[in-house]
Amino acid sequence: MRPSKAEIIREYGPFPKANVAGVTYDGESVWFATGDAVRAFDPATGEELRAIDVPAHAGTAFDGEYLYQIAEARIQKIDPKTRRVVSTIPAPAGGGDSGLAWAEGTLWVGEYRARKIHQIDPTTGAILRTIESNRFVTGVTWVDGELWHATWEGEESELRRVDPGSGAVLECVEMPAGVKISGLECDGQDRFYCGGGNSGTVRAVRRPQKLAR
Repeated sequence: MRPSKAEIIREYGPFPKANVAGVTYDGESVWFATGDAVRAFDPATGEELRAIDVPAHAGTAFDGEYLYQIAEARIQKIDPKTRRVVSTIPAPAGGGDSGLAWAEGTLWVGEYRARKIHQIDPTTGAILRTIESNRFVTGVTWVDGELWHATWEGEESELRRVDPGSGAVLECVEMPAGVKISGLECDGQDRFYCGGGNSGTVRAVRRPQKLAR
């Protein structure tokens, strides 16, 4: 397997007072976690649209109706219409959690330094299975039955497609040196949205063409 080079399509931001953590997409807006709020922008214009004032320290996900947001050692379920937290469950790593994704009716949660991805029950937080990685996990997304996760170690970041059973790396997309990935989401088509950490940005990266529909 030879790594490919990332093609950065667009950079959004820097957004004011934003250390970007988790990223998700609801079909219209890109949401990103900034510590004290989860905020949304229009990916067509880059204009920031709204914010929900909740603790938002790591991964963000969307299930088609609700947002899920990691806040230290818990995961909040948020109704974006009312901006209220409707329930919470324990996060599997107890505060060491990173990326978050929704797929197959469950949540998938990165455990950063332990280099793991957990599939959990979205109602109870019970761990259903765990996948081992050999790199730090900073973001998680599913698209077309493929599991991808982001890594960030030192000055190197990558997007990795992994086998959801074994964790084996199937494909790797390298970001430019010094470009960090702190959260990951796919729009379901041709681009990944990558959180840029303390740069305050979100970058759109082209999904490898052979995998796009």
